[in-house]
Amino acid sequence: MSEPEDVSGLLARVALRDRDAFRTLYARTSGKLFGVTLRILGTRSEAEDALQDVFVKVWQRAAAFRPETASPMTWLITIARNTAIDAVRARRPGHKELDEAFELPDTAMTPEQSAINTDDGNRIEDCMRQLKPERADAVRRAYVEGESYGELAERLGVPLNTVRTWLRRSLLALRDCLRA
Repeated sequence: MSEPEDVSGLLARVALRDRDAFRTLYARTSGKLFGVTLRILGTRSEAEDALQDVFVKVWQRAAAFRPETASPMTWLITIARNTAIDAVRARRPGHKELDEAFELPDTAMTPEQSAINTDDGNRIEDCMRQLKPERADAVRRAYVEGESYGELAERLGVPLNTVRTWLRRSLLALRDCLRA
């Protein structure tokens, strides 16, 4: 590892657009910075791409380095870390602009739809009360709870065709009641 003064001096020269200093800085620090990006990104190719971005940023921002606020390696590692984290964030699916969220349709019921839905539910319950209790129970179990005709026949102790007849007649009675 190079001495902090050496890296700090190289950064000062890079700030003046010294290409030789940039090559030397790369040679001395790229291994460590590559390790940082590789640890965060997990794949060699992504880490190499991130490292390239890191050194582009170093070239552009070298003049912003202040040795009194951070060591040169800390400054470089921070750039590498943030670049790698940005790459991780960019590859996550599902990130959309906030403006796109305003274009999503609202699937919630309007107050009018909610009132109609509540009214329909109340009408169905009123019609269900007009059925014999065991027939209303059979309708609920078959069409709301998903119980099969065979399970209903076994539960009620009646033949399968009887259950089918009860359910058919109950549905017709419900239809007539709801139409009224």
